[in-house]
Amino acid sequence: MIYADNAATTKMSDAAKDTMLKLTEQTWGNPSGLYSHGQEARKALEKARDEIAGCIGADAAEIIFTSGGSESDNQAILSAAEIGAKTGKRHIISDTFEHHAVLHTLDRLKEKGFEITLLDVRKNGIINPADVQDAIREDTCLVTIMYANNEIGTIQPIKEIGRICRSRQVLFHTDAVQAAGHIPIDVNQDNIDLLSASAHKFNGPKGTGFLYARRSVKLTSLILGGVQERGRRAGTENVPAVAAMAVALKEKQEKMAETAARVAGMRDRLFSGLCRIPHSAVNGDAKRRLPGNVNISFEGVEGEALIMLLDDRGIQASVGSACTSGSLDPSHVLLAIGREYDIARASLRLSIDDSIGEEEIDCIIRNVAEVVGYLRGFSSLWKELMSGKRKFVL
Repeated sequence: MIYADNAATTKMSDAAKDTMLKLTEQTWGNPSGLYSHGQEARKALEKARDEIAGCIGADAAEIIFTSGGSESDNQAILSAAEIGAKTGKRHIISDTFEHHAVLHTLDRLKEKGFEITLLDVRKNGIINPADVQDAIREDTCLVTIMYANNEIGTIQPIKEIGRICRSRQVLFHTDAVQAAGHIPIDVNQDNIDLLSASAHKFNGPKGTGFLYARRSVKLTSLILGGVQERGRRAGTENVPAVAAMAVALKEKQEKMAETAARVAGMRDRLFSGLCRIPHSAVNGDAKRRLPGNVNISFEGVEGEALIMLLDDRGIQASVGSACTSGSLDPSHVLLAIGREYDIARASLRLSIDDSIGEEEIDCIIRNVAEVVGYLRGFSSLWKELMSGKRKFVL
């Protein structure tokens, strides 16, 4: 079996699993308890907070533990909106290919009277910072732009966008769920006020994540009850999972440069082989993308059928975001970068990690080529393209 859907979720590292099991068995006290067993849990929690903060250049007090990226996105955006509303600022800027955790939250705010500007994305999948600059108004309270796209892997000019926001005194949030642990992040150098991350994207446990919030940003709590996380998120903290997340992120951070170089080499080998298939095209910028992300369309093929037949051959991949799996609609990300409807439905996302080797890469290339050829043999669209009744797009 070849697993190539790491953008959806990653396998927990051995170090993360060992940490989680150890704390589950030995440090299971309530971290809010004043007794010794509770204080041992508190120490483990704060150690994790400090380690995570160090990985992104933050202070420990600026890290809030959450259930994952979606909750972190929700809290960041809703908090910024509430801050803006208090001073009459009810305008938010984002873009058309954000994760649905961001887009659906913006939809909710629109229903409450906020004005939302969604910037167009260039064909290479990169946001133009000048567009952000031009869109900011006197009543803009937030700009939210993802660090790296979850489907096509393109890395945004976050530092420049953050600088623009800082100069205009507008809060800047970035969904870094795909970026954290895979590319360098420094919240101060990147001028970031709010950042979302999820453990299971960097070999940590599912159901655990964190939100970075600059000290000056007052967060709105989505979960009411106790005073955990300094009153910013009620509920007893999941200490074993949080500690495992910190171990996983630190481990990724220490090996980042070496891992990124190797994985990018495997990615480029995969791209090179797949692009030899006729009437195919890379989605997103070929170089300014996450090291392990490959997204490519094959004209005349249904992406869902391609995924299922590859699975029969022991290759696990996806057509896009795991959060929209099962939807018959084409990827909103691919439509946002200008892909036509049929091309957007003909996409394949392969997201690889450091465990993959050249043999596995060549196996993927060979099987994708065979399956694409097989599917085209049954495709009425392909027959129309080959007969000249329809013109090729790719």
